Amino acid sequence: MKHTIRQVFRSGKFVVGFSIFMGILLIVTFYPLIIRDAPLKIIGQGTFFAPGIYVNVYDSMGSPHYTILLDDAAAKRIADKLDDDDRQAIKEWLVAAGISEDAIEIENTESLLDLWVNNFDPTTRIPGMTNADRNYYIRLNTALDGLLSTEGAIVASVNPETGALEEKGVIRQTDYVNVNQVPNVRVLPLGTDNFGRDVLTELVQATAVSLRIGIVAGLIATFIGLVLGLVSGYIGGLVDDVIMFITNLFIVIPSFVLLILISFSIGQEQRGAFTIAVVIGFTSWVWTARAVRSQVISLRNRDHVNLSKLSGHSIAHIIAFDILPYIASYVVMALILQISSGILAEAGLSILGLGPRTTDVPTLGLMMNWAMIYQAHILGKWWAYFPVIIVIALIAFSMNLMNTGLDQVFNPALRD
Repeated sequence: MKHTIRQVFRSGKFVVGFSIFMGILLIVTFYPLIIRDAPLKIIGQGTFFAPGIYVNVYDSMGSPHYTILLDDAAAKRIADKLDDDDRQAIKEWLVAAGISEDAIEIENTESLLDLWVNNFDPTTRIPGMTNADRNYYIRLNTALDGLLSTEGAIVASVNPETGALEEKGVIRQTDYVNVNQVPNVRVLPLGTDNFGRDVLTELVQATAVSLRIGIVAGLIATFIGLVLGLVSGYIGGLVDDVIMFITNLFIVIPSFVLLILISFSIGQEQRGAFTIAVVIGFTSWVWTARAVRSQVISLRNRDHVNLSKLSGHSIAHIIAFDILPYIASYVVMALILQISSGILAEAGLSILGLGPRTTDVPTLGLMMNWAMIYQAHILGKWWAYFPVIIVIALIAFSMNLMNTGLDQVFNPALRD
């Protein structure tokens, strides 16, 4: 046994796959111990906050301010509010409003904004302009208000006695705060999703749930396939014919189509993560059963099996002690593939809206489903779906590497 384990961990492919998979397991185990937020807790009033560090604006005004002079600060401030597309849009509006194209200098921010302020009228109806374009220009005009100003922003509050605004302070354009001195800071490495939930926390929990679904589905499918394959391959005859007839029926009907039909018939309220795992397990055992059967057929007439028969051992004893140990490595590889297939099957079901109920726990497939429904891929909100794709790919890749490594160890014909 020790020699076999030593051989397995000498396989480079197995070690790489095992390391990736264990890394994922460590993250999903220890992250919830550090970040105790509920995975489906809504923390943001809005959708798709971009990844970054979020500092509380109210607290930052009360934190110590430091004066830092950066040469490109003003240029960055202008570029943030007025990018190349906005400059081109301003030029198109001015030209449509009758301004000579030669008088418009896109790169000269001061000149461009001067023309804009003196000519833009939100009530002007330019031929060919849609309401969406008109609203865009109104929003742009609001964002550009005071962009070239060098004055600070005045912070004022209402006097409870007089009801008048009173100046409390001025925030200069050169004022900075140390993020470590602001009481309330939230780091969102992957931003928020369409519901305003922390994507990273949700992703970690979804990975854990999907792994549990894959493991349960893999164990069920492997167990059913193993039992049927052992019985069919060893006993043969009528038993073999009946089991193969049932197996062929499942092969004729694509397992994913059968999975869709069963999941749809269950109903969303009854579709928990465990239920989905069981359904996947009961619909994906076919190839394991056929593969195990072929292995058993090649073993049932071996000398040690015949000797066990002559010794009067029962069928169960022969299968358990004289056949099963010889295909144990194959069963482990089949289990790894079944777990990977179970995770992918859940993801496919959830993308179609037939996965676990959405109010219970997140899964990788559900996160993809939410991203698709709220058009994250169209809006360019990559953090809502791309990390999910990466995690699914890493899990499938790591398990495939482990399976290939084991295959090279236990099948000498595949060794380099």
